[in-house]
Amino acid sequence: MGFPGTGSEAPHRAPSKPGHSQEPLLPPPPPLLLKGHRQACTCCQSASHESRARPFAPRLAGLWPTPPFCPAARRLVLAAAEEEEEEEEEGAAMAEQRSRERILCLFDVDGTLTPPRQKIEPEVAEFLEELRKRVMIGVVGGSDYAKIAEQLGEGDEVINKFDYVFAENGTVQYKNGQLVSKQAIQDHLGEELLQELINFCLNYIALLKLPKKRGTFIEFRNGMLNISPVGRSCTMEERIEFSELDKKERIREKFVAALQREFADKGLRFSRGGMISFDVFPEGWDKRCCLDILDEERFDIIHFFGNETSPGGNDYEIYDDPRTVGHSIQSPHDTVRRCHEIFFPETVNES
Repeated sequence: MGFPGTGSEAPHRAPSKPGHSQEPLLPPPPPLLLKGHRQACTCCQSASHESRARPFAPRLAGLWPTPPFCPAARRLVLAAAEEEEEEEEEGAAMAEQRSRERILCLFDVDGTLTPPRQKIEPEVAEFLEELRKRVMIGVVGGSDYAKIAEQLGEGDEVINKFDYVFAENGTVQYKNGQLVSKQAIQDHLGEELLQELINFCLNYIALLKLPKKRGTFIEFRNGMLNISPVGRSCTMEERIEFSELDKKERIREKFVAALQREFADKGLRFSRGGMISFDVFPEGWDKRCCLDILDEERFDIIHFFGNETSPGGNDYEIYDDPRTVGHSIQSPHDTVRRCHEIFFPETVNES
């Protein structure tokens, strides 16, 4: 005997055991109808199909309906399917968001996201926007906030384009567009040691013979002193000229060695950065400063991308820190390529 309205045969029923009533072996409900009590009728037994307050009663008790449905029941089936699809999409989006929030990519600025002291290229900026959809992103630079903001956007765009901005080796910290903390080197070192350091550097620079000298030989920042033998106000051509001379004569390297001898056991660290300068800061005030606040965020993975990753470079300590996965980068385009390989593997083999 067939099911009314379906043309199918009745399901097989096993013989009853003594003392037990005979129960039909019911077919499983279709996947689209496994949502609460919203059963549709097989042959239109109810006049209140739009009501969701109580289940509908199919002709045979306990049986889920099979097509054909009446129009009202069909609407309910379609609505259930659409609702289930929306919930699956919302669940997938929430899972993707949770995954994004567990991974952080930290980038150095000069040489990693931009050419030294120049603006970020549009294609690199666009890539970072796409990357931010998959992971959280931040920058950690030796420069002050104003210089980082100038290189990575217009005005204060940078704090909206990145989840974290760490200026001056992380001694100035922004999270989600808000200033979190700021430390001052003068409070840490004291005025006496600070003046000894400044006077020594000025005397050393005064004795240097270079093709050119310009201005701003010492830049006082919140978390460090930036020392430039040629002067930070030099032009790009003069910057390149000094950089080439420095490679041959190791001007900055000798300067740092003299400082290390003079200020041994004073709790100071020195690291080169960029093309024309090096940084002086208290022990422990390197780029690993930013990891202190990030420890509280409990990321599963922190990737760090930098170009000065050899010993003595201002990226070395954070690159080598066990709390990060370090990537040594040669240029901004190398940064994009490396991130494509890690976070967009589906695009690597595309022509």
